Amino acid sequence: MSRRNRPPVVLLAFAAVAGCFLLLPLVGLLARAPWGELTSTLATSVVIQAVGVSLVASTGALVVCLVLGVPLAWVLARVEFPGRSVVRGLVLVPMVLPPVVGGVALLLAFGPRGLLGGTFDLVGVTVPFTTAATVVAAAFVSMPFLILTTEAAFASVDQQYEDVAETLGGSPWHVFRTVTLPMCRHGLLSGATLAWARALGEFGATITFAGSIAGVTQTMPLAVYQVLPTSPDAALTISLLLLAISATLIVSLRSQWLNPLQGRLTS
Repeated sequence: MSRRNRPPVVLLAFAAVAGCFLLLPLVGLLARAPWGELTSTLATSVVIQAVGVSLVASTGALVVCLVLGVPLAWVLARVEFPGRSVVRGLVLVPMVLPPVVGGVALLLAFGPRGLLGGTFDLVGVTVPFTTAATVVAAAFVSMPFLILTTEAAFASVDQQYEDVAETLGGSPWHVFRTVTLPMCRHGLLSGATLAWARALGEFGATITFAGSIAGVTQTMPLAVYQVLPTSPDAALTISLLLLAISATLIVSLRSQWLNPLQGRLTS
């Protein structure tokens, strides 16, 4: 390595400190995990119920994000309308909004005294403190991740391909399904994965809007918080599950992001 290519020692030192700061908590979690009792702890009712509610909430939230978020991302990427930049900023607010504040906002929108509370009462529907509330809370905080990624994917598509498809007789909806979506599949997959992972780890908005009812609204993060003082092994086991899922998703997404980038750099 030539002298000019040597990395600055100061940057290396700070990078090492940053790496330790981020990795030590994970190492601590792995070191204190009840590996010998992992199987029996996974079979406890607290863990099984929390995993089941989390899977329902995160998968339901992903469906909501795909059905509503993908069209919104396309509109933001392709349709010019007054105030588009304002709308683009507002739909991303849940990403930076304190989760508890998000839960309060959901209560004021869908709760008994919320904006739609009277309408729900007329049809006999109750949203807060139900399993549906966990889905709504998770979708609220995770949809911006899907929108942000998918909008960028839609904006990067060369519209000449869509124009050619339309000249061949394809309707706008047919072109969207057969041309636009396939060309955006990597961005859509990344956005969907991020949204699902964010929904799986949601805590603040869920506990405020849905509560922490075992088997009904108690997701894995809520279960960790509730059982940690009394059943640390169960809390550590659930934490390990969340860590394994998060690490797997991040590693897979990182390869998705890096491979296209490396291809552009070497081309």
